Amino acid sequence: MAGAARKAPAKRKAKGPSPRQRVPQASWVDMLMRMLPFSERELQRVFTWVILAALTLLAFVAAQYAGLTAVAYQQYAALAAKAGFQVKSVPVTGMERVDQLKVYQLVLAEKDRAMPLVDIEKIRADLLQYGWIKDARVSRQLPHTLAIEIIERKPAAIWQRNGKYSLIDANGIVLANVRAGEGGDLPTLNGNDANAHIVALNALLDNASALKSQVSGASWIGNRRWDLQFQSGETLALPEGDAEAAKALLNFARLDGVHRLLGRDLIHFDLRDPNRAYFRKAPKAEAVKVESNENAENTENKEITSKNNGLTA
Repeated sequence: MAGAARKAPAKRKAKGPSPRQRVPQASWVDMLMRMLPFSERELQRVFTWVILAALTLLAFVAAQYAGLTAVAYQQYAALAAKAGFQVKSVPVTGMERVDQLKVYQLVLAEKDRAMPLVDIEKIRADLLQYGWIKDARVSRQLPHTLAIEIIERKPAAIWQRNGKYSLIDANGIVLANVRAGEGGDLPTLNGNDANAHIVALNALLDNASALKSQVSGASWIGNRRWDLQFQSGETLALPEGDAEAAKALLNFARLDGVHRLLGRDLIHFDLRDPNRAYFRKAPKAEAVKVESNENAENTENKEITSKNNGLTA
């Protein structure tokens, strides 16, 4: 029985790309890689180093968390001390008024300490806690010297409140407590919180430089305004407000330049009224002289009033 002849499988024609099939395009990453001026091998090398650095940082953080770095640092400091890198000398310069005993108690605690264990920033911060010290420079001078330079504040005034006297600098910082009369020629500020307003006071006096050198003190009145005391014994009451006080002080300086108000028999000037100025004369010891001089003084005061639009006796 003859079997049916098998038909050879028909060859399929290779299908070409369908007109609707899209050709795959390069991703934006590939395009970016092609734009960079590096080869693929160089980029791989960079990525490898980045990964290694990240792993190293992670290992360091883990070791520090476990306390291993502190132990290693202590061993390193001990080896440095054996090699001669140990504090043997602590010279301190710039001290004149500051309490030297306090400074040496602080800095000499670093003596015989290994140089790597010396915390320079902490020493400086501790020194700045003392009022007299404006700044401190701390430096290692290898192998065995820890050099400290002190920059002191300068006293600018005596601050008096409730019977207590203190030296203060130009920023109102208390430097030291003193007794009455120990301030020398420094001006005296009176009143609670007067030290907090010394910067504003200096700015006010700078507006009348001719009078600034004659001011012996100032009183902060009612936490709102100043009374100025002069070396010749007079008191000048200024109004509230920086601008108003500066204007009144300039007006007084002009009047003093024309009529020489300071150093006479006037003891008090009141410029709180922006439209008029008032002054008070010193009492006379002898009644006869008071009577004989009153007419002349009144005549002169009237002349001042007429010339300066409102200066009233």
